[in-house]
Amino acid sequence: MTRAIRVPLKRYLTRFFKKDLLAGLTVGVISLPLAMAFAIASGANPENGIYTTIIAACLVALFGGSRYQVAGPTGAFIPILLSIVLTYGFDNLLIAGFLSGIILVIMGLLDMGSLIKFIPRSVTIGFTAGIAVNIFAGQISNFFGLTGLERHESFLLNMQEIMTHFDTINLYSTLTAFICLAVILTTPRFLPKVPGSLVGLILSTIIATLFFPNDVITIASAFGGIPSGLPHMQFPDITLDKIQLLLQPALTIAILGAIESLLSAVVADGLTGTHHNSNRELLGQGLANMVIPLFGGIPATGAIARTATNIKSGAATRYSVVISAVFVLLTMLALAPYAGLIPLASMAPVLMVVSYNMSQHQAFISIAKVKSLSTGVLLITFFLTVFANLTVAVEIGLLLTMMLFVKRMSEIMVVTQVVPDHENHLIDIADQNALHTYDCSQISIFSIEGPLFFGAAQMFSESIMSTIHYDPKIIILRMSRVPIMDITGENHLRMIVENIQKKGITVLMSGLNEQPEKKMKKTGLYAQVGQDHFFPHTNHAIAYALEHINKTHCSTCQKLNGNECVLDKK
Repeated sequence: MTRAIRVPLKRYLTRFFKKDLLAGLTVGVISLPLAMAFAIASGANPENGIYTTIIAACLVALFGGSRYQVAGPTGAFIPILLSIVLTYGFDNLLIAGFLSGIILVIMGLLDMGSLIKFIPRSVTIGFTAGIAVNIFAGQISNFFGLTGLERHESFLLNMQEIMTHFDTINLYSTLTAFICLAVILTTPRFLPKVPGSLVGLILSTIIATLFFPNDVITIASAFGGIPSGLPHMQFPDITLDKIQLLLQPALTIAILGAIESLLSAVVADGLTGTHHNSNRELLGQGLANMVIPLFGGIPATGAIARTATNIKSGAATRYSVVISAVFVLLTMLALAPYAGLIPLASMAPVLMVVSYNMSQHQAFISIAKVKSLSTGVLLITFFLTVFANLTVAVEIGLLLTMMLFVKRMSEIMVVTQVVPDHENHLIDIADQNALHTYDCSQISIFSIEGPLFFGAAQMFSESIMSTIHYDPKIIILRMSRVPIMDITGENHLRMIVENIQKKGITVLMSGLNEQPEKKMKKTGLYAQVGQDHFFPHTNHAIAYALEHINKTHCSTCQKLNGNECVLDKK
């Protein structure tokens, strides 16, 4: 047993540890400044972001469904977390984060991982771009060192605060911010493997500390520095009233976290050729978000940029992410006093660049250029995210998307009258004048194509009833192209069958698929039509119909006498 444990460990140390160490250190260097910046922008203290990075990275790496996923605080969470802090307070943010973890676990247990993938691109791009605008706007005050501002949930009120207090601009803070921004933008040209955000923070902090240390607001002066010890575990004070109060914010955090983490996992799959487990990923994210609040951390999710960096840095296993978390922990313990010297003006360009990169402006413009219904969903989701809040934006965006989906699916539903030709094929007759040349006065055949659900049921009824211009003896409904039927579609089909049967017309059905058949059997419609009136193929239904029509009428039919009756050829 001992040898079985040691052999894999030895193989890992010789083959994979070096790659994971390099990737972990790279991700750790990037994660540390972002953790503090995201926490501050979310209305929390910088150490809360660091705790989140450490715990989330370890738990999601070990229990999540993606081998390379790097979890932690992200820019996408900033507006919603800040809104919760401003509305309910930081302590309640911890409770909302804990509840979101429970929701994520439930989503994973209910196999909802695959459903998140069906959220349309117009919605995700819309709210992501809106979040980017809010993040960028939220850093303007720190960039210029403005003072006396009151933070609001409303984008317009925050812009008004900035305009009102712009006369409090601090030139030292502005200079610090421009130095950091310039370094961030130029570092990739000269040092492509070095994180520009880290270099910008260090260089601008050194300049500010040496030349104007008392003229800019720093992490230490704003938050009292960063603790150099480990956080104490404390369970949030959860009550039934607080659960009811915070359930909607928690649900928003969970949905956004699920979307972000699974999108990140998909990106990782594309870069590595692997396949993640969506439900396990939700379970890992849920577990992490349940543990993080116990140590004062803010909600976390998969970070696309850090995950991509982990892969591009040569990560071989999921332990590279654990190494990055250990690096952040050790760095916090060793360098916490020095981190307090970082000016808030240096943090602002870091988040501004993050917001620009996450905005997906090219994708936004490409969708907007199409000028379709998806463009409307994109713009509505975007503007609601900016001017209302993320919860409303996602809810309205998904509602609009569902309505558009129903509309498009209803347009797929087609009901046409068909007749057989002399080669035993069914052909559509779109011209009603031509129909009189081919049809039979006793047998009518209708081909139904598309899902028979609530969005198309009314159109289906109207199409059938408006197409029947006479009372045949037998109507054949060709159902082979109806893949699914919901209870509303079944109800409309039932009304059609009942109306036809009241006129003494026999209803036959052919090619019924498995799901509609089960639905009709459960509701009793199958028995109402009659078990012997269902046929695997339309030709079988036609043969049955020919045996049950009025032969006397056929003998006087001019089409039969003129050899034009295609039914007689069957």
